[in-house]
Amino acid sequence: MGGYSNLNYQEKNSLSQAASTAQTIHGAIKTGKAISAAAKGAAVGGPYGAAAGAALYAAQHGKKFLAAAAVLLMLPVLFVLMLPSLIFGGLTSSGSAGQPILNDNAAIVQNTNDIAFAVNQVLGEGIADAEARIAQDFASTGGDNYEIVNPYASDMTNNTNSFIAQYCAAKGESWDTISLTDMQTILRQGKSNLYSYTRTSETRTVEDDDPDTEDVVETKEETWYIYTLSYNGESYFADTVFHLTDDQKALAGDYAQNLSLFLGDGMFQHTEYGGTTIASLGNVRFTDGATEVVYFNQLDERWANKPYGTDNIGGYGCGPTSMSIVVSSLTDDIVDPVEMAKWAYENGGWCSKSGSYHSLIPNAAKAWGLNVEGCTVSEPQRILDALSNGKLVVAIMTKGHFTSGGHFIVLRGVQDGQIMVADPASYRRSEKLWDLSIILNEASKRAGAGGPFWIIG
Repeated sequence: MGGYSNLNYQEKNSLSQAASTAQTIHGAIKTGKAISAAAKGAAVGGPYGAAAGAALYAAQHGKKFLAAAAVLLMLPVLFVLMLPSLIFGGLTSSGSAGQPILNDNAAIVQNTNDIAFAVNQVLGEGIADAEARIAQDFASTGGDNYEIVNPYASDMTNNTNSFIAQYCAAKGESWDTISLTDMQTILRQGKSNLYSYTRTSETRTVEDDDPDTEDVVETKEETWYIYTLSYNGESYFADTVFHLTDDQKALAGDYAQNLSLFLGDGMFQHTEYGGTTIASLGNVRFTDGATEVVYFNQLDERWANKPYGTDNIGGYGCGPTSMSIVVSSLTDDIVDPVEMAKWAYENGGWCSKSGSYHSLIPNAAKAWGLNVEGCTVSEPQRILDALSNGKLVVAIMTKGHFTSGGHFIVLRGVQDGQIMVADPASYRRSEKLWDLSIILNEASKRAGAGGPFWIIG
């Protein structure tokens, strides 16, 4: 792929630089303040800052854009153009009332929602394709019946930002051909192997429905085959559908990370963890709420450096650690973060370099036999009632008191009208009482899988 001079995409941008970039421009969008020029966008730091600044510069100066991009930003044409071409719908598109689309949060959200819907359509077709392959496989077994275990029935797992980045990277410098329709067409070409499955068999005793038996209940033994679906992940598309080079993969990875920071609104979860753990906390229980809560901290030396997919629990494991707290507190099963991280990885909850898919929360709760209900920020009384009745509430938070990006925490009770929490990244924050208004204001506004709150118990 051309245009890589003066930029080493094998080296990751620092998290702090990317976060600063994302939050600066995200704030500009929400307040209606434009980043004034490409140079300022580049100065903010990170690929997103440069791309957003350049996009606005293009809107203001038209054809001068390419020259400015090459001289000022020293970025490949592809990288500068792929964000506005897909997310913003074009280099000079306008939002509502003719304002630049960079300042129109609603228009950006609509575009990203359209992309997510298109991706989910393909994922749904992939599941249907897998089910057809399963039916064909079963027909050759001679078994009596079969069932399909589909962990993605309620929420199809995917990292839309990764698909966007891979697609745009695959286009090379043909940025003018980028479109949502084209992206969906290419994704659809790879749907047949998007999901794989494993097969096991067992003998089941079932009732014989022979009408001649009348009131006598007879049973018979049947051979059943159990098929479990597994999502092959975005890496399948990188290698098999988009055929990305190593440079393109590195570019796509960096870009997806910046998109998650900017657009994910809590999607990207990362704790400031540079490998420094905290001493083992031992067995910690909070007994000051309606439910005794078993506490785990993702930075605990016992598991901080243990794997979560290809990441680690200390940096990216707030999701599984939160569910360790919930499951260990509400069931008779003590599940530490290592075990929960392994379960999350095996059941589609892990999102590379982005923490966990929001669907991890309801899926893990159901897997351990717990009732779970989604809840919005407009239902504070439901949260208070649930906590007062001994239930726990998992929340996905955005920038504020708990995180600079995205972070799962557990709400564990109510005391004097304030909220008690179990923050998997901070024992200190877990000992404090919090105003409900802070929790509501800093909860993700774009959470998936029924969030940003999940009432469990």
